[in-house]
Amino acid sequence: MKKEQYCNSLTQYNRFKTREVTVGNLKIGGENPIVVQSMTTTNTMDTEATVAQSIRMIDAGCQLVRITAPSKREAENLRNIKEELVKRGYNTPLVADIHFTPNAAEIAAKIVEKVRVNPGNYADKKKFEHIEYTDNEYDKELTRIRERFLPLVKLCKEHGTAMRIGTNHGSLSDRILSRYGDTPLGMVESAMEFLRICESEGYHNIVLSMKSSNTQVMVQAYRMLVNHMIKAGMNYPLHLGVTEAGEGEDGRIKSAVGIGTLLEDGLGDTVRVSLTEEPEFEIPVAEALVARYSSRVGHNSIIQIETYPIEPFEYKRRATNQVVNIGSESSPIVLADLSLKKEIKPSSLFAYGYQYSVPLDKWNITDQAADYIFVNNHEVNFAIPGTLGVVQTHRTWLKNREKPRHFPFLNASEYLLGQEKSTKLNFIYACISDLSEKFISQLKLDKTAVLLLDTDNQHGMAEQRRLIIELINAECLTPVIIGRAYGNLTADELQLQSATDMGALLIDGLGDGVFIAAENCGSEQMINQTAFGILQATRTRISKTEYISCPSCGRTLFDLQEVTAKIRSRTEHLKGVKIGIMGCIVNGPGEMADADYGYVGTGPGKISLYKEKEVIKRNVPEAQAVDDLISLIQEHGDWVDQPA
Repeated sequence: MKKEQYCNSLTQYNRFKTREVTVGNLKIGGENPIVVQSMTTTNTMDTEATVAQSIRMIDAGCQLVRITAPSKREAENLRNIKEELVKRGYNTPLVADIHFTPNAAEIAAKIVEKVRVNPGNYADKKKFEHIEYTDNEYDKELTRIRERFLPLVKLCKEHGTAMRIGTNHGSLSDRILSRYGDTPLGMVESAMEFLRICESEGYHNIVLSMKSSNTQVMVQAYRMLVNHMIKAGMNYPLHLGVTEAGEGEDGRIKSAVGIGTLLEDGLGDTVRVSLTEEPEFEIPVAEALVARYSSRVGHNSIIQIETYPIEPFEYKRRATNQVVNIGSESSPIVLADLSLKKEIKPSSLFAYGYQYSVPLDKWNITDQAADYIFVNNHEVNFAIPGTLGVVQTHRTWLKNREKPRHFPFLNASEYLLGQEKSTKLNFIYACISDLSEKFISQLKLDKTAVLLLDTDNQHGMAEQRRLIIELINAECLTPVIIGRAYGNLTADELQLQSATDMGALLIDGLGDGVFIAAENCGSEQMINQTAFGILQATRTRISKTEYISCPSCGRTLFDLQEVTAKIRSRTEHLKGVKIGIMGCIVNGPGEMADADYGYVGTGPGKISLYKEKEVIKRNVPEAQAVDDLISLIQEHGDWVDQPA
């Protein structure tokens, strides 16, 4: 086994073979289709509301319903919920979501088909304290954890109850953080400790997860988990999810980047998309992500990668030349497709972040203004904004080459013929079939070249990855723009597919920009926002405020959708600021270690406000909490006045 192996193949799609796990009448893993699931947001003690919401979820396609059980009372009420669902003709398996209360888990294990436990807070406490352990002291801690966890393992084994050991990046224990740091390795070891206890008891009806609101950390942790399982001869099914993905297009794009990256490599047996919306709305998104792989096997072959220079468990951007503002240390660019327009006018740029004022004769440039526009054979006969570049076919460029910031677009054949080129920047269109030794040799000598990659392979991400790996192994430093063409999709489908296809490459540092060519897929503004959203979700270019917002559950202490909308309406102009909005304390402080500011429910009508992981104000009345959050941001110098 290669030391970095985490999937069956980097070029040939097939699912990583896991053992089959039984959850009531449902099978997860093995040869079974990928299962989609979600979680209720109602109070678990409100039987009628929880049953009604569960039915809406099941009718929407949810195959596994998770319900929070924060205490013994809620765990015991799962019996009433289950009985009422059965009475109404619903036999969908239920999962009890447990965090701090082992006794609730032990009750639930006798009632529902599956119990989810979080190693970070099931047997440990979190105070953000660094503790130095000797090996002997650490072993004693593992013995304590075993004693705490073993009763649940025995109950699950006795009652045929499945278990998800679900590590959350935001709730790693002080013990794990002290030994392994805030790392994917820490997440993996947190789960493996519990998994080893299960295996020692001959209990194997287990699903594993490694969730984070940071897509890079999430992907790295799942890959590392599989790598460790392969080494240990294990093959437990994987539950995929991005925690606190948020709402609307941001939540969909972020989920697709994280979940889709893993699905592309054949990882994942069950999926939950966490949106700050009603749970039944999560199901179509999860189904759309999964649906692409039902026919992926048998795609056009891609030559196997023999030498893989990428470290899949940490982020490192590919080294490239600096060509104008593309490559090297520059943020990835957005190249917008205007090739289908009948003509290019100032108003043509409005959807791409440029607003022209006729009375002032000035351009207003937004934070999501495309860096370049591809206009094909069109000419641009007006003064373009100073931050914009125009890309034209070679023959059109020859007539416009004296205009500022106009650059040619050539295919690989034209490029090899030695056509006249720009002295600053040339875009060369290439597919994997163009990668001849002569082509790569010419690129290596050319400090003005930028490749625009394309693919028509059904497994296109892997083909483009293969192409970029060949450049790396040939020591070719030419920057690459990841290009993909889409047609006749809904806005949701375009966002999910492009975020998967491009995000999976950007997550590994492979790509210096994106180009979405979308025909009949929704508005131009949405397409442009999607491109920037993909860069934001992969943490490769920040162009707007990021909201780390949980999807709500029965533990939530306020209306998450309403509060998120209220906070967003007042803060969405704060470019680059990350704000965590958490319904309860379970993942709050931990996930907000990755955020700049946090808003966390700590009791009915009470909010605690955080600066990173430090609580600044406790038990703020909900009515004034948003105002106090704004004041907190202002006090720490991260506030800018809203544009007029």
